[in-house]
Amino acid sequence: MSDEWKAPEKAESGDDKSWKLLEKTLLAGVQEQRRARRWGIFFKLLTFTYLLLMLALFSPLMDMEKSATRGANYTALIEVHGVIADKEPASADNIVSSLRAAFEDPKVKGVILRINSPGGSPVQSGYVYDEIRRLRGLHPDIKLYAVISDLGASGAYYIASAADQIYADKASLVGSIGVTAAGYGFVGAMEKLGVERRTYTSGEHKSFLDPFQPQKADETQFWQGVLDTTHRQFIASVKQGRGDRLKDKEHPELFSGLVWSGEQALPLGLIDGLGSASLVARDVIGEKELVDFTVEESPFDRFSKKLGASVAEKLALYMGFQGPTLR
Repeated sequence: MSDEWKAPEKAESGDDKSWKLLEKTLLAGVQEQRRARRWGIFFKLLTFTYLLLMLALFSPLMDMEKSATRGANYTALIEVHGVIADKEPASADNIVSSLRAAFEDPKVKGVILRINSPGGSPVQSGYVYDEIRRLRGLHPDIKLYAVISDLGASGAYYIASAADQIYADKASLVGSIGVTAAGYGFVGAMEKLGVERRTYTSGEHKSFLDPFQPQKADETQFWQGVLDTTHRQFIASVKQGRGDRLKDKEHPELFSGLVWSGEQALPLGLIDGLGSASLVARDVIGEKELVDFTVEESPFDRFSKKLGASVAEKLALYMGFQGPTLR
């Protein structure tokens, strides 16, 4: 009996050894794959860091090479492209930094703001407007010209109105002197879905822009007052910048938010002439060489911004939680 029972034990022991060997082999394979992945990530990070360092090292050298090829005098060019907003390429910080560098350069004989923008933040536009007027006062011998390409609307026109003169193409879109604050209302959809909104606030009107709650007449009136105040500020700045050139008395619709082509905008006093940036540099300023003074983000900054973009901020914009916009 004892011999009959020992035989299965030996067989079972052999199976255990086989399974353990197989398990060790599989674990070794998994560990090897993990090590390979780790080394792959390491070398990718090393390559990425190397490329960033090369960009950081060679960018100043490229700028020095460009400086060496510049003529005795030139026209400064500053691009205002895209939405005018904080942390965007056309932010007030970037535009103002570009303007200061251009006005302080002794070789600059004139400055051109080349604009292609639908507008944006009234605060950012106001910062740029005020800085243009300040710099023009400090450097009266250097003229600043705004040149609108495809679009110079709302906040972009706000900025342009601070220039000595404004030029545009005959087909450019110019104007849109107005303010908007758009959102959505989901109350009806929530009622159909049977969803109840629960909001807790410590202020009576704290959630008045909540798109999931019904509008209240007094809050709507209040918000309209905020937009009207911003619109009045916009109009006052445009009038200050354009002066008697603006035909607003004959055409009060100039401040209604409408846009006009460059050809239409000229007799309305919204612009001073038709032409491109190269034409203004050559025929108006008298220095045809254009040197780009636009502040650009480094590749590292662009990567960091994309990596750290706030999802909550984007959702807030899409859901209607945003302030007035000059568009």
